[in-house]
Amino acid sequence: MMNKNKRFFSRPLAIIVSLVVILISSIIAHSVQTSGGDVEVKDIRFVGDNGIVHSALMYMPSDMNLEEQYPAVVSMHGYINSREVQEPFSIEFAKRGYIVLSLDMTGHGYSEQFPADLSRGVTSGLHYLHNLPFIDGDQVAVEGHSMGGWSVLKAATDNPELVNTVIQVSSSTETFGSGEVTAETPFNYAILFSEYDEFSLTMWGTEKAADVNSTEKMMKIFGVEEPVEEGELYGSFEDQSARMFLAPPVIHPGTHWSTESIGVVLEFLNNAIPAPNPIDSDQQTWKAKEFATLAGLIGAIMLLISVLGNLLRTSYFANIVRELPESKAVSNKWVWIVSGVVATVIPAVTFIKFIELGQNWFPAGPILRQNFTSGFAVWAIFNAAIATILLTIFHYTNKKNAASLKHYGFTMEWKLIGKTILLAAASVGTMYSVTVLVGAFFNIDFRIWVMPFKAMTASHFYLFLTYLLPFLIFFIVNGLVLHGQLRMKESGTETKTFLKWFGANFLINALGIIVLLVIQYSVMYFNGALLWDKALITVIAFQFVFINILAALVSTYLFRKTGTIWAGAFVNAFLITWYIVAGQVMHM
Repeated sequence: MMNKNKRFFSRPLAIIVSLVVILISSIIAHSVQTSGGDVEVKDIRFVGDNGIVHSALMYMPSDMNLEEQYPAVVSMHGYINSREVQEPFSIEFAKRGYIVLSLDMTGHGYSEQFPADLSRGVTSGLHYLHNLPFIDGDQVAVEGHSMGGWSVLKAATDNPELVNTVIQVSSSTETFGSGEVTAETPFNYAILFSEYDEFSLTMWGTEKAADVNSTEKMMKIFGVEEPVEEGELYGSFEDQSARMFLAPPVIHPGTHWSTESIGVVLEFLNNAIPAPNPIDSDQQTWKAKEFATLAGLIGAIMLLISVLGNLLRTSYFANIVRELPESKAVSNKWVWIVSGVVATVIPAVTFIKFIELGQNWFPAGPILRQNFTSGFAVWAIFNAAIATILLTIFHYTNKKNAASLKHYGFTMEWKLIGKTILLAAASVGTMYSVTVLVGAFFNIDFRIWVMPFKAMTASHFYLFLTYLLPFLIFFIVNGLVLHGQLRMKESGTETKTFLKWFGANFLINALGIIVLLVIQYSVMYFNGALLWDKALITVIAFQFVFINILAALVSTYLFRKTGTIWAGAFVNAFLITWYIVAGQVMHM
């Protein structure tokens, strides 16, 4: 094996390169977000109607004349997301001269929770804007995705005098108190519901998204008795009776990452409230920001690995590093394949059921305040238990190899474990600190699409500590399976071996979830509806693919560096618990 300390990520240069990547990508992302300096973006907090604190990003022209009045848009993301998810819309609105208030929904991001407010902060946002002297109160629109669409509609139907135009994206009327829209409702209204939206049954009462235009609710909006025509203007912008139905060929979470979806929304908004700075709807720059924050995310992961590699060279952490134990893994090719298939199928087969069990067993309360995180934790614990049983069977039927737990990278040395915890805290803490600094200086986070690493509030950190243990148990057991039972043979070089192990470990952890997604969306593509009507958990499964890329990378790197499963387990537990908790809704 090559000298581990001579590799790139074990050198100080790797830390410098990582920080340069983060800095350059952050500057680019901020430049796109601010339209090259033409827009000023402020991270604001304000006290709303119910006395709770709301969080928002506010986009304003940098050369704004306070003696003039400007049209405005209140924008809101969907469930278990945050204000940054709406940036493709917000960037394009702001670039065209609208003042944009992009809210964190109550209980999401950095906004406090107030369950009684079914507008989830939008009504407070409208009142906040209308109290600003530079806002044209007759030229205010609201736009929201999914639950954010319900929220903006609730605020608009309760306060029609505050809005000129309502745009719902991947959303619906008359759902969970969202409000009714008819042909006589006194504001312009557009509904964008994509051709492959997974939530058509919940939102419009029809199994297939392609049929929503013929539902009773939809026809009532347009004042017709036949299916609504896509893209056709009903009513008139002159008297604020305009109505339009749009159905781009994307999935539910794809509408806020679709140039077509954003383009048609821009056109409808411009027709309703002319843009101060008119730009063709196909002239969109938001995707450059998304790829820049992806580059920043890659840089942050590089920084994590670089800090780990450099810390393991120090004298304090040197005794964590051990030689790789002799492999006692499955040696027969076909037995390995069958074992790998079993290891990837079980988490996928149990994915929906165990998450739902966790949500039902541990409803949100004063201690466990995130319902979905509780579901993920139960899924993790149950899968760890199943894997432990299967690993035990393998161990005792593999006696001829005379394997011990040390051969699987497991050793109960408390000093080693203690130092490993410090190593994990220092490395993940470094990545977290950079995340906080980038957010403070550039108003961005590290993300791609709906997959971010965000700074935590004090409440998030409390939940991080609360939920850490079940995820730690999962990653300990997962390390034993990957590096004990299913450990692969060495290849000719360190690089080849690492890539082979990383690829295998990722597929073992994630292939079942990927197949689940392929089945669900293949059936939807050909039949118009998901095979299993579990839309929300299906959408969330995309994030588990992303999580497993990170987990396989960290676990493989640290096992090869340290010879035990502890470092990978602790770093992954810290990293993934942070990721999950910071991105979930606080139900209380």
